[in-house]
Amino acid sequence: MNALIRMRLAGFLRTGRAIAPLLAGLVTLGILYGGGRAQPAEAYGVSAVVLFPVIAWQTKILLDVEPDVQRRLAQVAVGVSRERLAGLLAASVAALVTVGVGLLFPWLVGGVSGPVEPGDRSIPVGLALGLWAHLVAVPAAVALGALASRASVGGAGYGVAVLALGGVGAVVLGLSGSVAPWLAPPIMAAARATGGDAAALSLLGLTMWALAWSAAVVGGYLWRRRAQG
Repeated sequence: MNALIRMRLAGFLRTGRAIAPLLAGLVTLGILYGGGRAQPAEAYGVSAVVLFPVIAWQTKILLDVEPDVQRRLAQVAVGVSRERLAGLLAASVAALVTVGVGLLFPWLVGGVSGPVEPGDRSIPVGLALGLWAHLVAVPAAVALGALASRASVGGAGYGVAVLALGGVGAVVLGLSGSVAPWLAPPIMAAARATGGDAAALSLLGLTMWALAWSAAVVGGYLWRRRAQG
């Protein structure tokens, strides 16, 4: 299965399909941090929201690189479950690289500042909260991208619709705060937590929410894969 993960990552990189989501993420972050300097926790909380649709799109592209015939051959070689798990793991590795770029980028462009007032969080605490916010977004974004992949929905138009509905829904439902917020991952709630209340119990609850949502969407992806054959 490790060989299959490496093969999918290699195909994603060598075909140049990794460039588009990376550039989209960098441009968006450049605009975000171009508005002024912010403290790490607040800046990274917003960055995690911005990178959520980028990672979902990146996941779809990575899973769509492999031709259908090659994917079926991989199922024969390693088994159906391992083939699907390998795709999710490869997408997760790519997502973590994107997160690393997102965490480093603001320091390169001077978009992050240290504590200004006595009550401000220290830089290490801000970095820890920012990393947490990104890691909360990763499983949800990978799950959404997998659900939108060609192997799951078939046509490209359906995949775009899934990405659009998932990305917009995560923001809209997160902002509403009252209309069935559990239908979306807690991306907006995590961003608010990094900028305000960051109690351990609250962070744990948001983490569990994100994992449960991601598990439900991955379950939908696996069901669609069985339906597609």
